[in-house]
Amino acid sequence: MNAPDTPDGAPQAPPPPRPAPPHARSPAPPPRDRRRRRRRTARRAAPPPTTTRARPDAGTSGKASEIANSLFGAGSFIVGLMLYTGFVHSRAYYGYFRLDVFAVGFDPVEMALRSLRLATFPVLMTLSLVGVLPVLPQLLPSLGVPDRTVRAVARAARAVARAHLAFVAAGLLLMLAWRYGHPWSFRWAAPLLVAVGLLLGQSDAATTAPGHRHRPGHRAVAVIAASLFLMWVVALAAGELGRQDAHRDAGQLVRRVSVVVLSTDQLSMNGPGLKVEDLGKDTHFRYRYSGLRLLVERERRYYLLPLGWRHDTDATYVVEDDDDIRIDLYPGTQPGR
Repeated sequence: MNAPDTPDGAPQAPPPPRPAPPHARSPAPPPRDRRRRRRRTARRAAPPPTTTRARPDAGTSGKASEIANSLFGAGSFIVGLMLYTGFVHSRAYYGYFRLDVFAVGFDPVEMALRSLRLATFPVLMTLSLVGVLPVLPQLLPSLGVPDRTVRAVARAARAVARAHLAFVAAGLLLMLAWRYGHPWSFRWAAPLLVAVGLLLGQSDAATTAPGHRHRPGHRAVAVIAASLFLMWVVALAAGELGRQDAHRDAGQLVRRVSVVVLSTDQLSMNGPGLKVEDLGKDTHFRYRYSGLRLLVERERRYYLLPLGWRHDTDATYVVEDDDDIRIDLYPGTQPGR
């Protein structure tokens, strides 16, 4: 189509394009471009991810602290038990000779070392059995024991656990027997039966109802009561062993260290087997006492027993080493080899 001519015959220029109204929108981009724009906008708006790296030694340090706390707690309990056991043994031993432990003056280290006297072969064997018996059904198959024997052991263990009330009743009856009758040796067996019964009652094999679980409160009370009975067992065993050791040593005084007491003045010491000699007035240490055996020495005080010492009638002598007294020590009579 030709452009209209102007009046003077010249061609007319095309009209300029109309401006787009303000509310007009630009043509929509293709769908693919819109998805790309959304991804770019999301990347710009989203903050950079912050990654927190766990310290590689966090778990290791936590386990190490837990192990350290467990070892500290177990060590504290063992040390306390050793002190308690050593005190009970020492009190029974020196009480046999009419001496008080606190008057003699033992330190805590000596008390703890005295508790090792209880580490006898029967005690160690009993502790080993206590540690092995709970895992015996799982241990037997690894040792090649036939399945029939393993099942029989498991049934026997369940039967023993279900009879826990019988253990408690037997222990209580024994305690009543020696409480109102003549006490005998191995009195620690009575509270031991009660403690074993209480602990067996908290095992899974002690209940016949399937799916039954012990309440935490009942379990805690039973474990605390069993612990108290076990402490009583330790006290009775340590006291009985202390008296036995004292009785044995009193019958073998001749093997202990021999003591000779030299004094400027006469001492009021007499007893079976004790010899008193007057060395003359011109001698500085005029009186000589022999036939004595050393029981213990603390802070320059010597606790002495005459050779024929009797528990029911004779005294234990306490001689303090000072300027007027001299103490000579000699080896005692040793048995022939």
